[in-house]
Amino acid sequence: MKPLLDIAAARVFFDGVFSTPRLAHPEGVAIHPDGSVWCGTETGDLIRIEADGSAAHLMASTGGFLLGIAFDKAGNVFACDLKHAAIFRYEAATGAFERFAASGIGVPNYPVVDEARGVLYVTDSRGNNNIGPGVFRYDLASGAGGVWCDAPMDFANGCLLAPDGSGLYVVESDVPCVSFVAIRADGSAGAVRRIAEPVPNVPDGLAFGPDGALYISCYEPSRIYRKKEGGPLELLIEDPKATVMAHPTNIAFKGSKLYTANLGRWHITEIDLSGLDAI
Repeated sequence: MKPLLDIAAARVFFDGVFSTPRLAHPEGVAIHPDGSVWCGTETGDLIRIEADGSAAHLMASTGGFLLGIAFDKAGNVFACDLKHAAIFRYEAATGAFERFAASGIGVPNYPVVDEARGVLYVTDSRGNNNIGPGVFRYDLASGAGGVWCDAPMDFANGCLLAPDGSGLYVVESDVPCVSFVAIRADGSAGAVRRIAEPVPNVPDGLAFGPDGALYISCYEPSRIYRKKEGGPLELLIEDPKATVMAHPTNIAFKGSKLYTANLGRWHITEIDLSGLDAI
C-alpha cells in the first residue's frame, strides 16, 4: 500500500530531548483552544508547548506515567496515569493536578469527555492477553463510576466520541481493529461492532480530521491510516526509519495540521495535510 503522503510532509514540531522541561517519551497529545499543544510524558509531566513550538512549560506532574489526555470545554485536562492506575484532573483555574477517579480500572489508557451527558469515558487496556471489559465511565462532577461497556475487548486503547454523540470509536490494539460502541438513549452501552479490521499492526490513537475521515495512528510500524466513511483503509503516511514519526501513539488535529506524540523519542511531530484531497 503506497502512502498518500511522503514522510517529507512531517517535521519535528518541538524537540524536547534537551529542553527544560524534557519531553520524556510523550504518549498523549491534545490541542488547547488557544492553539497550544499539550502532552504527557513517561515521568508523569503535563507539558504545554506554545502554539508556534517556540517553548515548552511544565504545568504539573503526577510523578507517574501519563498516557492519554483530553480537555473539557473549560480547559481542564483529564489525564490517564499508568503508574497510579488512575485518572487525574488538572484544574485550569488553579493549576491543581489531583486524582479524579479510579474505582477498579487497571490500565487507564485514554479519556474522552462527553459534555452533553456529563461523563468521562476511559479505556482500560488491562494488559496483553487479558481480554475483558474495556471502557469505564465516570461522572464529570464527582468522579464516581465504574465499568460502562462490559463487552470483552482485547487491549482497548485510543478512543473517540462520534461527532453526533451516538457512540464511541475504540481501538483494540491486539485484535487489531477499531470497534464502535453504540450509546443508547439512556446512556448505557449498546452493541459493539468492528468498523475497521485489520489495522496492521498495532493501532493506538484516533482522531477525526477536517475532512470528516477517521485517522488511526499505529505504534508499530510508525504509520497513520485514514478511513473515510464507507471507504477502505488508506495508508496516509509512514516513517520506515521511525525518526521523524517514531512509534506514534495519540494524535490530534489543529486545522490541516496533524500532531503526533512519539513514544519512541522525545518530540512532537507535525504533519501538514494541506496537500491531501478534500481538506
